[in-house]
Amino acid sequence: MLEPRSSDTSYEQVVQIPLSERWQVYQRLQDLKIPCSCLSDGSLRVQVNSCITALLLRSTLMQIQKPRQELIEWLERCWKHVDC
Repeated sequence: MLEPRSSDTSYEQVVQIPLSERWQVYQRLQDLKIPCSCLSDGSLRVQVNSCITALLLRSTLMQIQKPRQELIEWLERCWKHVDC
């Protein structure tokens, strides 16, 4: 779960994901300039220092773990809430 890293608003989130997906998530987070590291137990440690970072982490995990149809439905629900 979320644990304070220091007195600022930065937290470290340890994410338990299958090893087969860890590298893909790690690479995507690196592309997004989100600090993260792979731990020896197979988990992924991610530094979460803003709401945007938390949303990007959630989105990245969803893209890897959710079926395509579920992602399409989620995106369609989001578009319904956007004022165009």
